[in-house]
Amino acid sequence: MANDLDEVTGPINEQGRDINVISKQISVQVGTGSLIFEIALWAVLPLIGGLALLTGALPQTYSLALLVLGALPGLVFLFMKISALAYLRKLQQKIQADASQIDNYLEQRVVVLNNVVGLVAKAIDLDKDVMKSVAAYRSGHNADAERNQASQKIDGIFSRISLACEAYPDLKAQAVIADAMRQNSYLQKEVTAARTLYNDTVGMWNQDVFAWPTKQIVAARQGYTTRIPFTASAETKAAARSVFF
Repeated sequence: MANDLDEVTGPINEQGRDINVISKQISVQVGTGSLIFEIALWAVLPLIGGLALLTGALPQTYSLALLVLGALPGLVFLFMKISALAYLRKLQQKIQADASQIDNYLEQRVVVLNNVVGLVAKAIDLDKDVMKSVAAYRSGHNADAERNQASQKIDGIFSRISLACEAYPDLKAQAVIADAMRQNSYLQKEVTAARTLYNDTVGMWNQDVFAWPTKQIVAARQGYTTRIPFTASAETKAAARSVFF
């Protein structure tokens, strides 16, 4: 049998294909089948036991056992749903913690930026709205899109500092600025790692809320939706395609 995807004889796209993150939250829903499944867990065995008791198809002991213990599958599933709800709530907290870690590193980058503002303020035009963005992190009302936008602002400021240092050798020679740029490089790597961890947790969430039956039923009843992972801006993507050397 031939491979479904054959890299030798299959069609190829020599121009390549760009990838974009779909900025859409999908609601978790369950249909009538899930409701029937839950009802069946509670009712099927007791119903069989009751019919057997009325018709005498089974010994009376067996029929009574089905009546008494028939709801056990439904009870087990109920505890499974309780456990699934606790798991999803815990995963939500982990997503929040991962997002907060990104904010922490971004705030550290702003601190580094402030340390060099006085030295380069005359050479470049600094963005004064950055600290407002960081303050939004502390308020707890910062959405993922706003976090990405603020991060990109910080990236742009440090890029302008680097260009200013190239244009003004006396600035570049100062140890404070050199140290700040080293710290920025380290923190940027930490931001990247934190974003990767955040995306992994979001990916786990997006898979688990559709894990039928237990988690999906619970997620649908709670009104949960999928979450959007970190998204690079169009400007960042365009810059990544530029020729640097």
